[in-house]
Amino acid sequence: MQPDLDPYRLVLFDLDGVLTPTAEIHMLAWKTMFTKLFAEKGVEEPYADEDYFRYLDGKKRDDGVASLLASRGITVPLGHPDDPTTLDTVWGIGNRKNDVFTEVLRTDGIQPYPGSLALVQQLADAGMPMGVVSSSKNAVWVLEAAGIRDYFPVVIDGVVAADEGLASKPAPDMFLAGAQYFDIPPAETVVFEDATSGVAAAHAGAFGLVIGVDRGTGAQNLLDAGAHRVIDDLDEYVTSTGVTTFGKAE
Repeated sequence: MQPDLDPYRLVLFDLDGVLTPTAEIHMLAWKTMFTKLFAEKGVEEPYADEDYFRYLDGKKRDDGVASLLASRGITVPLGHPDDPTTLDTVWGIGNRKNDVFTEVLRTDGIQPYPGSLALVQQLADAGMPMGVVSSSKNAVWVLEAAGIRDYFPVVIDGVVAADEGLASKPAPDMFLAGAQYFDIPPAETVVFEDATSGVAAAHAGAFGLVIGVDRGTGAQNLLDAGAHRVIDDLDEYVTSTGVTTFGKAE
């Protein structure tokens, strides 16, 4: 029996915090890197966990780094994406974080959330087209490490965004690009997002159903950003009969 996905024809997933718990690794990597950086620069206001949600979550790496540095009155050149980690540029600083992230991921590995994997498998069995839209430049690597890359023929990530000049979330550009690759209108597309910037992006793009996934951001924050509904885990869309039901929020 096919899942009832009427009137939706496409599902786009954010990656970190939606499909895989990599958001926790990103948070640790940012905290480790910025704590050291602020100490070296004598910044009075230390890095706090709230900084991740306020300045970094869901954004492209360079945008996130620049906004957090600006919050502490730090100005450095933008630099280039291939800047070495020794350079005090936005890109050089962002690449320092990436070194921490990749080392943790390489050491500990990653598994998809069980509920997310179950939903993806049900959608795949039903023939539902699916894509990933993530600001991370590590998205393809993470999908491969988690063993779910083959479910997603289209991945719009930080690499694609840089190559094609797509604006970072909360601009809708990356989600719109994902829908365009499938040639399916946003109004007929479902988006799963855990970041307020990503929810705002999908809302701005007029996507048919924007589902906020509350992994710690806060349900009201996701609703305020434009989510039609909020869930705690994607297993809420997985039924014991293997039938997944979507419907427009009232």
